[in-house]
Parts: sequence; C-alpha cells; structure tokens
Amino acid sequence: MSLTYLLTAILNHPNLHTVNLSDNAFGSTAQVPLITFLSSHLPLEHLILANNGLGPEAGSNIAQALATLGASKKAISTTNGNTSSAPLSPSPPPPLKTIICGRNRLGDASMKSWAKCYSMNTSLETIRMPQNGIRPDDIAILLREGIVWNKGLKILDLQDNTFTARGSRALAEILPELTELTDLGIGDCLLSSRGGLAIAEALAKGNNKKLEFLRLQYNELTAHATDEFVKAVKSDLPALKRIELNGNKFDEDDQFVTDLRDIFRSRGYGELDELDDMEEPDSEEEEEEEVSIEEEALHEDQVRPNAARDVINKQVEEAEEEEVAQEEDKDTDELADILAKTHIAE
Repeated sequence: MSLTYLLTAILNHPNLHTVNLSDNAFGSTAQVPLITFLSSHLPLEHLILANNGLGPEAGSNIAQALATLGASKKAISTTNGNTSSAPLSPSPPPPLKTIICGRNRLGDASMKSWAKCYSMNTSLETIRMPQNGIRPDDIAILLREGIVWNKGLKILDLQDNTFTARGSRALAEILPELTELTDLGIGDCLLSSRGGLAIAEALAKGNNKKLEFLRLQYNELTAHATDEFVKAVKSDLPALKRIELNGNKFDEDDQFVTDLRDIFRSRGYGELDELDDMEEPDSEEEEEEEVSIEEEALHEDQVRPNAARDVINKQVEEAEEEEVAQEEDKDTDELADILAKTHIAE
C-alpha cells in the first residue's frame, strides 16, 4: 500500500529521471504498483532495482512494463519528428539509459521478457544484471535477442550468472557490435576454457577499442585461454585500465602474466588485479571434465527436457519466501549518487 501511494504521487513528475528502490523486499506482492508506474513514467532515464527479491514472475512483469515504456517513448518521439500537421507533445521523452536489476533471483523464466525490454529500449548505456541465477541458454537469449540492440552500451555487468561455452559464444557473437563498451563484467560466470577463448577471439577483432575494464575472475580459465586475452590486450584493447583474472586455473608465474604487466607498464597506465586465490591448473583434465559436464547436461535434456531449469526455478521460488537481506552494492550506490549529482548540476 505504501508503495502505491509513493509511486502514484510521483507518477509523471517531469523532473524525476532516476528511480532507486534497491534493498526493499518487493517479491511478487508489490509488483502491481511498480508495474503501473514503470510502464507509464515517461521521464524515466535511470532505474535501479537491486536486491529486491523479485523472482521470475515479478521480474518478467517488470521487464514487460519497461518494454511498454520503451514503445511509448518511441511513439511520442516519432510523432514529434513527423512533419505532418499532427499535434506535437511539449517535448519528446528522454530514452531509458540505465537499467540495474541485480541480485533479484530472476532465473531463466523471465529472460524472454528482459530480451524484449532491451530490444524496445535501444539507447541504454548501462545494463547491470549480476547474480540472478541465469543459465547458459537464457544468457544466450538475453544477449542475442535483447542486449545486442543497444549499440551505444558502455557498461555491461552479468557477473555471477552461468555462461559455460554456450553463453560465452553468444557474447562473442555480439561483442563486435558493442563498439562503445568501456566496462565488461563477466566474472564468476563459469566461462570455461573454450568459452574464454571465444570471447578473447571476439575482442581480438578490434571492435572494442574503448574497453577500459575487463572482469574475468573465477571463470576456470586455463593458461591457454588467458594467453589469448593477453594477446587481445596487447593488440586490440589500447584503452584497457584494468583486467581481473584472479581465481582462474593458471600459475601466476606464467610468462603471459609477466607480459601483461609489461604491456601496462609500457603504456604508463593499467593494472592486473592481485592473483592471490588461484586454482591449481588441471591440464587436460579440465577440458575432459568440461566436455563431460556438457554431454551430461545434453543427455539430461534429451531424457527429461528442461530438468535443470525446473530445479533452478524451484530453488528460486523457495528463495522468494526468504526475507531480502540488506546487502551493500558499492558500484550501484556510487552510480546512483553520480546520476543524482549530474542532473542536479544541470
């Protein structure tokens, strides 16, 4: 009820460009007023919903509301750009620029809706969806059907979801189109050695020259995959300021680590994070294990379609009943402060 009063009072306030409702336990019960607000608040530019316990159903509905908002913004802008005698709105609404929806247990079931949301809001500069329990097939849907439409994207954070080689290949496909990207966060995503190679090869195409931050920690990357990233840094990522590789499967004394530090030293900027939590390299054993895991998953899907997804969704539903913890997110808090100060200054 309190959320209804709040959002009704501020609906369509012309100067309300940023909405940050993080760390409130919405779940499915509070989604109705939020959906009404998000589908119709045309001035909205920056939306921050982190750690709200949304779950797949509420998350899907919110994504659909944002898709509706995007369609409305485009329709008004198109009308204003029409040279006919049609009546004009006072001014076209600004496009949506930021969506942060992390730690919300979105799971796989809502990814079609989020892909639609991103395909309808194509001027986004920041997308953050970390720690949402998204699995490889639906990571691929999100990337190929949604995020790829945002050619001006600068920040993409999908950390702590599950990519494996399948999701990594989808990211590799769209990376050359995201030429404005400055910050790519895919740490703790189980890229695997093969997935890492695919992403490194995509970066080596030279289309992401504005990339400044590359977060690859805890991804089971082997020396071979990491060496390919170093080659990309040397030849194709001239603006890189930081690469995070801690928690992967190579030796910190490997030559390519020295080479990477030498590259940054020669440029006069850039750094490698501390490699203080590395896994022991498994040589051929890791590749065999990866193949075994993917073959097992394929067999399981053939025998019992969507079995893995059913398990994840059940876990998500159970988690929705828990109280949302008041977790801190430094990046989100800092971004909210920056957005607020920027518009105050204007």
